[in-house]
Amino acid sequence: MEKKLIIEFLKRVELFKDLTDEQLNQIIDKVSLENFPAGKNIFTENNIRKNLFVILDGEAELYKKSPYGAERRLAIFGKFDFLGEGALLDDSPHSTSARTTVDSTILVLSREKFNELTKENNELAIKILGKIARVISRRMSSANTRVVNLAAQYQSGRTRKEHDLLGDRDVPEEFYYGIQTLRAIENFNISGVTLNFYPHLIEALAMVKLAAAKANYELGLLSKPTADAIVQACTEIMNGKLHTHFSVDMIQGGAGTSTNMNANEVIANRALEILGYQKGEYKYCHPNNHVNLSQSTNDAYPTSIKIALINANKKLVEVLKELISSFEHKAKEFSHIIKMGRTQLQDAVPMTLGQEFEAYAVTLKEEIQRLEQNAKLFLEVNMGATAIGTGINAHPQYSEKVIKHLREVTGLDIVLAENLVEATQDTGAFVMYSSAVKRLAVKLSKISNDLRLLSSGPRAGLNEINLPPMQPGSSIMPGKVNPVIPEVVNQIAFKVIGNDLTVTLAAEAGQLELNVFEPVIVQSLFESIEMLKNGMMTLKLKCIDGITANEKRCRDYVENSIGLVTALNPVLGYETSTQLAKEALETGKGIYELVLEKNLLSKEKLDELLKPENMINPNLVR
Repeated sequence: MEKKLIIEFLKRVELFKDLTDEQLNQIIDKVSLENFPAGKNIFTENNIRKNLFVILDGEAELYKKSPYGAERRLAIFGKFDFLGEGALLDDSPHSTSARTTVDSTILVLSREKFNELTKENNELAIKILGKIARVISRRMSSANTRVVNLAAQYQSGRTRKEHDLLGDRDVPEEFYYGIQTLRAIENFNISGVTLNFYPHLIEALAMVKLAAAKANYELGLLSKPTADAIVQACTEIMNGKLHTHFSVDMIQGGAGTSTNMNANEVIANRALEILGYQKGEYKYCHPNNHVNLSQSTNDAYPTSIKIALINANKKLVEVLKELISSFEHKAKEFSHIIKMGRTQLQDAVPMTLGQEFEAYAVTLKEEIQRLEQNAKLFLEVNMGATAIGTGINAHPQYSEKVIKHLREVTGLDIVLAENLVEATQDTGAFVMYSSAVKRLAVKLSKISNDLRLLSSGPRAGLNEINLPPMQPGSSIMPGKVNPVIPEVVNQIAFKVIGNDLTVTLAAEAGQLELNVFEPVIVQSLFESIEMLKNGMMTLKLKCIDGITANEKRCRDYVENSIGLVTALNPVLGYETSTQLAKEALETGKGIYELVLEKNLLSKEKLDELLKPENMINPNLVR
């Protein structure tokens, strides 16, 4: 390929922009032109970086393999794009792999050749390295928003050796979790949604561990320094620290053991630091022997879940109240606007637009009581049940003391279940609460359906209200604006309804003394709550608050509707009203027009009857 063409090509590559032709010529002398057939690896994960690759023609995909060999595509690169730029900085291994997707021609600049360029023209090399540094910074910034554990980007390389039932493993020194969490991260690469997505859950785990430590100290089972260190570590977590180290996937096998151990290990390692020891020196504060003392996953995990759901429900209700307030505001704003009510999508009788919006506020207000009522079921916990409810390995007075401390630390009226064997296997409270969440979602979806219908048009639909225009609605139809906010709320509702089914199936599938499927119940409930909170706030701010009414359109529908005759029936009589309806259907004229045409009522009297206050209380005017 001619040098001139390559120079023009390089001028459009980010790394070489603003370079002179002379500088570009120096670079061309160091590069090689290579052809890669489709499907050929350009570089592979964990191999040493050696070359910078610039795509002259063709396409390449960047991908990463899971521990089980499954591939995940990360990005596609085309002409003028480059890969492997880090090779010009050092020889660290590639963290991903790349291969061509079609036959491709690629310019290759090796680190060895770049080092030669550095000796020949140090200023040029520094300029290129500066551009590479900026590119890497941007890519890292983008990657950091997607990685599960941000600390993974900055590992020092130091490790500590830990062991468990299955053997020894090296755990990165920076991590507060230990070997069992490490195994769980490797085993359960399932949803990509980890514990740290839900701070309420992490805080509740810390509350349970704190209450347990205080109870165990009172019983003489923990020394004061150890108990104090555990309490301090838990308090820090409750205050928002160390949340990134809760890295286990929300969906996991083991009935929540991995979640419980993640909490035990993080708390133990932070407590060790507080005591003046190194992470991993578990003989001084052990995840199982000290942090998990008098507990099992089967009582600590569901208790934490219940506390977290109570607190998450409070936030859900707060957002719901704000949405209700918006509907109430619109009800007052639209109280004077008369419109046609509809049943079965057919004209019914007149009402006000304010009444329509007031009904939305009232129906949502009912859900506050339902949510709060069902959330109270979570106040009953099984702490002290340990494995199956018999309380094995727990002090006889432990349950009483841990409940006392739980009430203090949470501020909730927590009570001990009457029968711990039953409470350990029962998931009925989750089913009840999930049904309340689903009911809210169903109502929100129905309201969203109405909003889409009422705003349909603008010319060929109902067009009684205008939703705030949020974004262009079509790639082909100019001027089209879609009801995207109600649409997204509909989709949230579909997910919540599906999650409720998941909760139901998981609760039904429990066997004997434990329901091992609590993790998917937890994940489903927290996902539903989070989506509903975000969806309701989006609906409030980006839709309801900005709705305007097409008052004339609403009144025109009333005046032209056959349904108007029902409202006039008490004044005109049934026979006259029937004839009016028949003639309106045959002629296409409106009832309002026919009443005036036939001098059945004066315009003043008719308008008086159609005043909003009289339509709401039609028997007051005759």
